[in-house]
Amino acid sequence: MNYRVTKIWLMGALGCLLWLSGRSEEVIKATKDVEYAVVGSRHLKLDLYIPENYSINGVIVWIHGGAWRSGSKDKVPVVGLVDKGWAIASVDYRLSGEARFPAQIHDIKAAIRFLRAKSEKFGIKADNVFIIGSSAGGHLAALAGITNGHEVLEGKVGDYRSESSAIQGIVSLYGASNLTTILNQSTPHGLSVRVPALDLFIGGQPDDLVDETRLASPVFHVDANDPPLLMIHGDQDPQMPINQSHELEGRYESVGAPVIFEALHGAKHGGAMFYDAERMDRIHRFLSRVIGG
Repeated sequence: MNYRVTKIWLMGALGCLLWLSGRSEEVIKATKDVEYAVVGSRHLKLDLYIPENYSINGVIVWIHGGAWRSGSKDKVPVVGLVDKGWAIASVDYRLSGEARFPAQIHDIKAAIRFLRAKSEKFGIKADNVFIIGSSAGGHLAALAGITNGHEVLEGKVGDYRSESSAIQGIVSLYGASNLTTILNQSTPHGLSVRVPALDLFIGGQPDDLVDETRLASPVFHVDANDPPLLMIHGDQDPQMPINQSHELEGRYESVGAPVIFEALHGAKHGGAMFYDAERMDRIHRFLSRVIGG
């Protein structure tokens, strides 16, 4: 297995890793381009960020956004959580231009199983695995987190299928939850993004692909045993309707599953407000409560 290991100091100058409030003496061990699975000729990789001067609380699987069709593991806006004792695995998955849904979920679940299988090697806690994503990544994080053991969505990617893909907690940042309602809720700007994105992601539009759309919608998979969920969404988001988060909140509440929803006043789709020190503290407290810390 080939990968690159480097050390990164948590400093304000580390702008490329975004919004760190950490102290300059803290160090991240960054292990880049770790191959977690191979699908055909596609080598699926992740980057692992591990705090060196803390005991590790658990590992966060970070899922990037990009309308399911763009983005990469290289941008990790929640890397400030490493300064709070969390390892982060930033995962690349097959984008919708190369593979339709549910390939993305298959890849993410394979990455989770890989991390559990290699937890001792990397010094992370296999029992405390969380998932965080933004935008399309928030949708995928929620879907992966609430479908443990789903026969269709588990897939057969990777070499560690005997490992669990279970998640202990989910953080969805301005993500979709119900693809059957998203177009009716969208602004004209949102439609200009969502319609072509859905064509690539599920192979058409929701009204024409009812079964596929429901399969790809977290709200249709929720049950009382699902892991705790934190959602944060801007109340001025022109791209991802805030009602998408409200729908998932309502579904969680209807079955008695633990959920917290926070609307950020004045926030749009993404931006620094979601990753500032206050928000990192909020997410850290949520994760810590889940593991009893």
